[in-house]
Amino acid sequence: MQRRFQQVDVFGTTPQSGNPLAVVVDGGGLSTEEMQRFANWTNLSETTFLLPPTSPSADYHVRIFTTTWELPFAGHPTLGSCQVWLDHGGVPKVDGVVVQECGVGLVQIRRGDDRLAFAAPDRIRSGPVDEEMRVRVERALGPDIVDVSWADNGPGWIAALLPSADHVLALEPDFGGTLDLKLGVVGPAGPDDPHDVDVRAFFPGPKSMEEDPVTGSLNASLAQWLMERDPNLRSYTARQGTALGRNGLVYLDRDDGGTIWVGGRVATAIIGTVEL
Repeated sequence: MQRRFQQVDVFGTTPQSGNPLAVVVDGGGLSTEEMQRFANWTNLSETTFLLPPTSPSADYHVRIFTTTWELPFAGHPTLGSCQVWLDHGGVPKVDGVVVQECGVGLVQIRRGDDRLAFAAPDRIRSGPVDEEMRVRVERALGPDIVDVSWADNGPGWIAALLPSADHVLALEPDFGGTLDLKLGVVGPAGPDDPHDVDVRAFFPGPKSMEEDPVTGSLNASLAQWLMERDPNLRSYTARQGTALGRNGLVYLDRDDGGTIWVGGRVATAIIGTVEL
């Protein structure tokens, strides 16, 4: 069956500079196994499938797959899927706000002039790590750590603050013996930089250490942590992907109600149909 398909670039500042996402617009009728097989074939970090909502409050339902398993939530698939839903004629029930249904429940997405932003989900684990975990993080990243904390909104992120963006970009982590760590690293940019912080996301595996180009979920929990550390911090921009030759930019804003919005641009790279 021919199904509408779109591949988008999320958080990029120029073409092919963000995190790619494959979106199957007509996901109805596919089994979990068929979705997983297609996601494995695309070989992208995530592939999503749009479905009719099951909640009366939602505008659409999305299922999110890596090459090997299904995710309850992820940041760049949320923004990319929303943009594709809009591109294919989706009209939200409430003007200006799209409500996505996914594995974690309902996620609000706000529409701006040139970008989308999702409301950061609650963390399931936060606060300082214990001494044993801090030693493991220092062993992986080195001694130049200002602070380290749990920042887990699902994937298991631990956040580490380094003295500067230069420290972040110079990292060559050593994950020997600590393959279960998922580390998000952030450092303040220089006064002449057009962005505020640099971010890197590491999730080592048994065969090689992997780094994600631009990570919405991590930036969401990093913003929650950084804004707790500095209550006067209301908004900032995060650059991510530099070490991988990308140029992603994430916009973080806290509204008057305390909700943190994670935003970025979404650009279409490929549009057509797939046999699926």
